[in-house]
Amino acid sequence: MKLLLFLLILLLVMPLLYFLMIMPRIAYKPDTSPFLGWLYAHRGLHDNKARIPENSLAAFRRAVEAGFGIELDVQMSKDGIPVVFHDFTLKRICGAEGKVSDYTFQELQQFALCGSEERIPGFADVLKLVDGKVPLIIELKVERMDISVCRAVDGLCASYRGLYCVESFHPLAVFWYRRHRKHIVRGQLADAFLKEGEFAGTLFFLLQNLMFNWLGSPDFIAYNCKYPRMLSRVLCRRLYRSKAAAWTIRSREQLAEARKHFDIFIFDGFVPKEKAC
Repeated sequence: MKLLLFLLILLLVMPLLYFLMIMPRIAYKPDTSPFLGWLYAHRGLHDNKARIPENSLAAFRRAVEAGFGIELDVQMSKDGIPVVFHDFTLKRICGAEGKVSDYTFQELQQFALCGSEERIPGFADVLKLVDGKVPLIIELKVERMDISVCRAVDGLCASYRGLYCVESFHPLAVFWYRRHRKHIVRGQLADAFLKEGEFAGTLFFLLQNLMFNWLGSPDFIAYNCKYPRMLSRVLCRRLYRSKAAAWTIRSREQLAEARKHFDIFIFDGFVPKEKAC
């Protein structure tokens, strides 16, 4: 009898716990509407084969001129300068050994982006170039447990007058903004990690299913557009009315499909005919 009672209580508690774990911010939310109605160029409006490499000043300038919002990635150099670069390692984009964090900002300037004349930009230079002309989605790149990029980005954005929000795959980065900058729109990035096959284990099951939302209390969920029907993502949008961002859309057909399931659209590899949604 006691075992039956225990199982009954467990059946009641577990769903409740799940709904609490995936809950995004539902009270005192900042206004997310200014971020709607834009299409966001993933790492700038780039073409790695045409000397307009991703996350370069040239790609960001091109996006501004075309009237697209910009999604970009920020991480820290060895000397604590926030720089705009996606991979933790330099191999794919610069053909060099080591990580971004192994070099000072000045040392990073020796590396060309995709064989072009472009160099790894400082985040401060990107803010100066964009100058509030289009909105920014800033991805905070966190490896392991070092979230110093949050304070560095926040320090530079404090005097920035343009529209921006932040997002990260790492729940602790989202939590930093929850704790220190409640008025800034923040997003939890996620993917169907187990379906993609790149990662495995309990941690990635929890991340895939947004079960750290209780920690960061995000304002929007940014999810791989290939998996719009993941239950936790759907519940966040439909039940909790959290905004949903789709990454990374790679065709007009994919964009049309994403409109059925998402509110914010990040594209790459093609130029949408329209600039607004």
